[in-house]
Amino acid sequence: MLIDDFGRVVENIRISVTQRCNFKCFYCHREGVNSASYDEMLPDEIERIVKVAASLGIRGVKLTGGEPFLRNDILEIVSRISGIPGIDDVSMTTNGFLLGDYADDLKRAGLTRVNVSLDTLNAEKFRLITGVDGHEFVIRGIIKASEANLRPVKVNMVILKGINENEVDDMIRFAGRNGLVLQIIEFEWPRVDAIYERYHVDIKDIEDGIRKRSSKVVVRSMHHRRKYLMEDGTEVEVVRPMHNSEFCLHCNRIRLTPDGKLKPCLFRNDDLVDILGPLRSGASDDYLKRLFIEAVKRRKPYFST
Repeated sequence: MLIDDFGRVVENIRISVTQRCNFKCFYCHREGVNSASYDEMLPDEIERIVKVAASLGIRGVKLTGGEPFLRNDILEIVSRISGIPGIDDVSMTTNGFLLGDYADDLKRAGLTRVNVSLDTLNAEKFRLITGVDGHEFVIRGIIKASEANLRPVKVNMVILKGINENEVDDMIRFAGRNGLVLQIIEFEWPRVDAIYERYHVDIKDIEDGIRKRSSKVVVRSMHHRRKYLMEDGTEVEVVRPMHNSEFCLHCNRIRLTPDGKLKPCLFRNDDLVDILGPLRSGASDDYLKRLFIEAVKRRKPYFST
């Protein structure tokens, strides 16, 4: 079991398999990766790292990007990870543009569930946010994922000031009609600057409105985030990570960058641990385990820095 110096058990690893993306979302934080390197881990390298992680008690894997579907070996990656003893949850975060073409194959490869970024149901606003056309392809991908039983299908809606605050009710209805879980996410950014000031909005009022209309509130163990069950059964989760001490205090994940660095915190890059370099140089599994343990020791809640 991996436990950091603040008593937090690390049970999940979030693996960014690529920095490449077919969208140009203006608010993208690139999973906290600011390296210019486009070196990417091979499927067998990812598999070995996850095997080491599983031997240390990690049970869940989230594949992210960039956009995971820009890797033509993404199905192989999913298949290799899902077959590792001890890994019982393999999920993915995607922009959904290509999801419709992959949904059935992903299920067969062992993917458990999927998160799809969709901030708006308005095609014009979608183009403004992502820099591309293709709103209808994302909607299609979401529906196909649900039909393929990649459940729960979660829709991630980042609230952006002046753009989509007034669409929350429409998104809740969309989620309800299609059996989805809606995640309302407060805009996060690694620093307070012009972008943050322009687009960040405190979503407390939005959450209060959802709470008043809900029939039940469940506090999830992961980050202690709250899930609201609406009268019609629709599930709405609220994610408020930015400078949120409770979110940090209950964080149970570690990250792996596309070029093979263990990353203890989304918002820090001064504490990375290179695991791919030693792996490619012939390091033993015991040595790789020590690198995981070192990375976990470097974990420090962001709010305490």
